[in-house]
Amino acid sequence: MSETHTEATATETEGTETEQQQPKPTETVDFWKQKAREQEKRAKENAKAAERLSEIEESQKTEAEKAAERVREAEERAQALEFRATVGEIASDAGIPARLLAGPEERTAESVKEHAKALSDWAKGVKQTNNVSPREGNNPKPGSGGDLREFARSVFSSGE
Repeated sequence: MSETHTEATATETEGTETEQQQPKPTETVDFWKQKAREQEKRAKENAKAAERLSEIEESQKTEAEKAAERVREAEERAQALEFRATVGEIASDAGIPARLLAGPEERTAESVKEHAKALSDWAKGVKQTNNVSPREGNNPKPGSGGDLREFARSVFSSGE
């Protein structure tokens, strides 16, 4: 009886070793390649379906809905252009290029005006502090370097 038990244990041990050596199906490259292909195929089908749905929705719109959509788009463009013109005026008044005006996310004429003033104040401060030459006006006068000239003359003229 002990021989049968030993053989059964040996067989079980061999079986678990072979199970441990074989990778699980989810750990193989082929498994994941297959899953990726399935997902890619599904994504292409979904893209085609979404495109078809938008075509159907567009064809079912009435003329009034289409006209209302065009009006809404035109109003948005007009509002954007009006804001750009306002920003241009503010920039011109502040003496700053309009491209430098980048206010907060919620851009209103008031917030852009405050930003322009801050930039203008900053630019005035930069002009006053950065355009300074520390030695300007302190250059020696042509006749004031006498000590060096006398020394040089004495060195070079002593040999004659």
